[in-house]
Amino acid sequence: MDTAASFDVRSANAVHMLHPMIDPKVARQSPPLIVERGDGVHVWDIDGKRYLDTVASLWNVNVGHNRRELIDAVTAQLGKLAYYSTFQNTSNPPAIELSARLTAMFAPEKMSQVLFSSGGSDAVETALKLARQYWKLEGQAQRVKFLSLKWGYHGVHFGGASINGNPVFRAAYEPLLPGCFQVESPYLYRNPWNESEPERLAALCLDELERTIQYQGADTIAAFVAEPVQGAGGVIVPPASYWPGVREVLDRHGILLISDEIVTGFGRIGAMCGARAWGVAPDMMAMAKGINSGYVPLGATLLNERVAGAFERPGVPAALMHGYTYSGHALACAAANANLAIVEREDLPARALDIGGYLLERLQELHRWPQVGDVRGKGLMVAVELVSDRRSKAMLAPPHPFIGALVAAARHEGAIIRVQGNRLILSPPLVFGREHVDEMLRILHVAFEAAQRT
Repeated sequence: MDTAASFDVRSANAVHMLHPMIDPKVARQSPPLIVERGDGVHVWDIDGKRYLDTVASLWNVNVGHNRRELIDAVTAQLGKLAYYSTFQNTSNPPAIELSARLTAMFAPEKMSQVLFSSGGSDAVETALKLARQYWKLEGQAQRVKFLSLKWGYHGVHFGGASINGNPVFRAAYEPLLPGCFQVESPYLYRNPWNESEPERLAALCLDELERTIQYQGADTIAAFVAEPVQGAGGVIVPPASYWPGVREVLDRHGILLISDEIVTGFGRIGAMCGARAWGVAPDMMAMAKGINSGYVPLGATLLNERVAGAFERPGVPAALMHGYTYSGHALACAAANANLAIVEREDLPARALDIGGYLLERLQELHRWPQVGDVRGKGLMVAVELVSDRRSKAMLAPPHPFIGALVAAARHEGAIIRVQGNRLILSPPLVFGREHVDEMLRILHVAFEAAQRT
């Protein structure tokens, strides 16, 4: 097929290509927006209409679209070597450089080794498998269970789906991996105790974690897995004492802590990794998205000295019977090295704190609309929870026509926004400025006003 000469992307849109997280029938009835190019914090569709990207594509284009530094790094690497497998004890310079960069970046957490993959779901799957292998190497093969949080999201592989804490992501693919159990999330706006005081809520959640560990048997549990701030579950920001409390409980029972940093890694909530924002050092970290701002698919699983040490013990066979065709992909790692240089040079974690604080302040204006129940976030990771009744907190969620009208009106006005369930999620590029926040708020007010008429 001569695509350039004869192919009409409009007529083929949603005909052959399946899209993630949507019913194909819905996509055909309302064909997806076709994004053709991007620059900075904006993207353009094939008709030349410009949109403010309030979601950084999918939490991940942190340094913005069309950054020359990343394009040059990938182009230069492409001229040398696009790809060669890292199986069979081979490697490539960008992967080696990135592994050293990451372990230096996360030296405060005592991270010492990295296994690369192709994305976040891969990174989580790797962490789960290596956690089980770690305990086998430690002579405790019975430690196979995983604990995680309700409302948590850990990707789409069978392992990640099994520890997801939202039935929406599980139901179509059950039965899933046995031995996975969820405990209550420190969700201040919605929790079974109706507790609105942050530290009391943290204590209740930690008590439940302790009881669950005792009930399951600490010596059967491999790891506790959680996002420092829950993303797809609705940007659930924990109380200050929660993560330090989790670390203390797990240490007392010898259980590994896996921090899912897919979204929170590399600055989004104002720290280089999410766990660091609460002064906590995990045993393993799963990272992707902001590692190279999505320019080339890449994931990474980091192991601290404790976990890595089990694989280094002399005389103990410890082959990693795990890995991906594209582990350590040269182009992806070259992009990551250029991307992380920008993150550090421009201090994007500090920028996320500054601009995120301004964004949260401005978003309080949305309380004028009756559908806004809660506004919360940390850094440039923010959610507006939509309700049909503020008193009861009844969720206003798809297929409610208000949701579709809100998204459509924002798009018409020139912004791409994302509603996940009943949460409007805002996660713009970390290079957002105050002028972009002001433009976002202008568009959101227009969109809310338009949606009132549905």
